[in-house]
Amino acid sequence: MKYLKYITIITFILSLSACSKKVMDKINKDLNDPTEVPAATELPSAIVETAFGTTGTDLAWYSSLFVEQSAGADEQFYDADRRSSLTAASLVNNSWNSIYDNLMVLKDIRDKTATSGSEPNPALLGMAQVLTAYNLAVATDMWGDIPWSEALMGNDNVHPKFDSQEDVYKSIFQLLNDAISNLSGASGSSLSAQDLIYSGNTGKWVKAAWSLKARYFMHLQRVVPTAVDSVLACVPKGFSAASDAFVFDKYEATPIGSNPWFYFTYNERGDLVTGQTLYDLMTARNDPRITAYFEPINSAGKIAAAPNGDADRTRAGNGLYSYSAITAGSEDDATVATPMMTYHELLFLQTEALARKGSDFQPALQAAIEANFVFHGLTVADADAYFTTEVLPRLGASLSANLQEIMTQKYIAMYEQESIEVYNDYRRTGIPTMHNPNNDAASYGFPQRFPYPSSEVTANPANVPAVNIFKDKIWWAK
Repeated sequence: MKYLKYITIITFILSLSACSKKVMDKINKDLNDPTEVPAATELPSAIVETAFGTTGTDLAWYSSLFVEQSAGADEQFYDADRRSSLTAASLVNNSWNSIYDNLMVLKDIRDKTATSGSEPNPALLGMAQVLTAYNLAVATDMWGDIPWSEALMGNDNVHPKFDSQEDVYKSIFQLLNDAISNLSGASGSSLSAQDLIYSGNTGKWVKAAWSLKARYFMHLQRVVPTAVDSVLACVPKGFSAASDAFVFDKYEATPIGSNPWFYFTYNERGDLVTGQTLYDLMTARNDPRITAYFEPINSAGKIAAAPNGDADRTRAGNGLYSYSAITAGSEDDATVATPMMTYHELLFLQTEALARKGSDFQPALQAAIEANFVFHGLTVADADAYFTTEVLPRLGASLSANLQEIMTQKYIAMYEQESIEVYNDYRRTGIPTMHNPNNDAASYGFPQRFPYPSSEVTANPANVPAVNIFKDKIWWAK
């Protein structure tokens, strides 16, 4: 009995030890930060980060400045307008990190939802492939050669090589082709709550994929002979109405939930003001969108544009220059949507492609302008009157004259939140003419790309390409 007593005591002690270990294991885990989650629960984060971090912040703000839709009136944008500090590796380091963090999340979704994954789901896989292609395209368009084939491996490869932009574009098109295949015929109804763009409508995701293909083929117009034909092949399968557009419209009127342009310009800084180049093009055309684009500085309705590259330093609310009426006009602008690709952009792509092929482009151009007027709260009748009186007289018999007006109209139409694509267009076509005097400075020039970020320069220096951001064009712009 004495031995049985000892055995019982020892068993009890061991059981307490085992229980304590299990309890301690639970205590040492952050239950609010799981390491494994269902793929569907990752989708909202990937969409928000795409709209906010990739499309809506630094890259777009600097792009708007470079193409002179905006001018810099204070802080780093005042300096950037004068080409100061643009070569610093810290310039858009946050944007690079944000895009690659998001690509890592999207890779996790793609891995899980593939046929061989733990949660096969062709609809969710297709959505993640579209978002991956979009984020990847923004990255390579802003920086040129970037890590991709060896990227997103974590500790397995902390020094990935930089792939050529040509090879990255091949991956972009493959992702979109695969997305179209996966989304076609698949049901996304179970993802209606997680899909913050199309509420699970896979048909609209397919249209978005085709529309993005049209955009990216047009980027290659200078380097791929068949690119324009490919644009025209994609357009009929893309957006058929403004309601199909690739747009994020789930912002909230809260400090952390509002549109990033609104929060930056209206609530926080006010460093970007109306650019003279854009304003002059619109006033020369008696453009009725002026009142929809720019806030007056006084009760008389005066619009004051800032000279690009030479604006006086000011602060928000000082009344020296006009601000955007789209995202900085009032508190109501906190929830204005972020367009990642619009219906009017697709129509402008069709217009340019038809013009380059020598076909009748005027109906497409008129439709593009109509769609943009409606997008900004005007009417089709307003657009038609503008087209007849201001646009048609500027069209000519030569391709160069027609492209000049087509691209100028696209430049005007895609003010502010579509500035990344305006920056791409200008680097590809040189239209319209820029007027920042610092573009011609011997030691500076027009910024052809963004500097590689400090996170790569510090951690992966052997693979980071050496580039001059003012002289070295990205591959498709050469």
